[in-house]
Amino acid sequence: MTIETVDYTTKIPNNVNLVEDRQVLRALESWHPGYIDWWKDMGPEGFQEALVYLRTAVSVDPKGWAKFDYVKMPDYRWGILLAPKEEDRKIPFGRHFGEPAWQEVPGEYRAMLRRLVVIQGDTEPASVEQQRHLGKTAPSLYDMRNVFQVNVEEGRHLWAMVYILQKYFGRDGREEAAELLQRRSGDADKPRMLGAFNEATPDWLSFHMFTFFTDRDGKMQLESLAQSGFDPLSRTCRFMLTEEAHHMFVGETGVGRTIQRTCEAMKEAGIEDPMEIDKVRALGVIDLPTMQKKLNLHYSLSLDLFGSEVSTNAANTFSASLKGRFQETKIADDHRLDNATYPVLKLVDGEIKRVDEPALTAINMRLRDDYTADCQRGLDRWNKIIDRIGVGFKFELPHVGFHRNIGEFKDAHVSPAGVLIDEATWAREHSKWLPSKDDGAFIGSLMTPVTEPGKFAGWIAPPRVGIDNKPGDFEYVKIAA
Repeated sequence: MTIETVDYTTKIPNNVNLVEDRQVLRALESWHPGYIDWWKDMGPEGFQEALVYLRTAVSVDPKGWAKFDYVKMPDYRWGILLAPKEEDRKIPFGRHFGEPAWQEVPGEYRAMLRRLVVIQGDTEPASVEQQRHLGKTAPSLYDMRNVFQVNVEEGRHLWAMVYILQKYFGRDGREEAAELLQRRSGDADKPRMLGAFNEATPDWLSFHMFTFFTDRDGKMQLESLAQSGFDPLSRTCRFMLTEEAHHMFVGETGVGRTIQRTCEAMKEAGIEDPMEIDKVRALGVIDLPTMQKKLNLHYSLSLDLFGSEVSTNAANTFSASLKGRFQETKIADDHRLDNATYPVLKLVDGEIKRVDEPALTAINMRLRDDYTADCQRGLDRWNKIIDRIGVGFKFELPHVGFHRNIGEFKDAHVSPAGVLIDEATWAREHSKWLPSKDDGAFIGSLMTPVTEPGKFAGWIAPPRVGIDNKPGDFEYVKIAA
């Protein structure tokens, strides 16, 4: 593999030799002011002048790719960083399986590839917009720093996709790059492209669930794009995955610390039954059943991001060798799927059944199954926390048909247990399964900021170790006066 060094002499740090690619450098430099305006307008509100202890990528060598230091977020060195080039890389799937990977966009796939890049790019600024108010209610400086780290890296991932658009798609790419700064999460007139990225993130439990579930969808999509026959996109996504791992860490440990604090408070108060919700809430912690409701919401919203279970679009991008499967090269098949089948959950004559579909059109279903298995491993770790403290409760993923707006189950009502129910039963019961306004108001009432170094809000436990091995009372964010 060839590891290109990162050039910090230009306004835009990069390892793609922008110094000699003057046309693309000029295009990116002209896009940069609009990006900074967007960041100041839609980035973390009230903390643009704060000094934050952030991780900045300085290399793509996995042994030492980042450094930590204090920086104001608008001064963060966002850059264009591609994973090391794999010499003589071959396309690992689709009708071009075994051919040399493309270094330029194949003309016949131009529109399809641009669409993939734009959709991925649109999710990155959307999550920054969704999370822009969280700094004001952070349960600690440690957590505040974590959301800001997630935000600047989502910003860098936007840069990654904009580079692809500017470099390889000419005028169309420049127009798409400009549009990425025009849409807004939740805006009635110009919303973000995918539904989950127009939802509000009103509190820190929502943020931690989002980074566990929705960023995990991002991981699966990036893994699929990292297989792409278009090598610049593959390399871009491979490096993005290095950063995405931290986002899921923030989510999993954030929920885990919330679970830990609740269980500890219950034991201290002698409360054995997790369903005594009012008694648990009186302790100033979030009860486990409400966390399950939040889990149900974020999991079901994230499932919709995979699209329809049976999809000709997914089949086309796979056949075109543009977007593969999760860990494509580890799958033992012909990587073309001409005659293969894959089981898909469908509604058949009023029942939920598994039906064998052509594997090509069931690409989304397979990726979603991989996602569900990955989510379950995280839930298993959360349940170990509960077991260790000795509380009788277990988190469970709801059935994939529950609370769906896209795909096979969008017009059906399915309980978390996977039972088909009528509309009247759904109307009567759904508040037991999804967060209510009262649940949101209670969680919101706990969201009081804690800004003293080393101190944490009463509803969440401290982390086991600090960022960059810093001590417990380290000042992760120096808030401007």
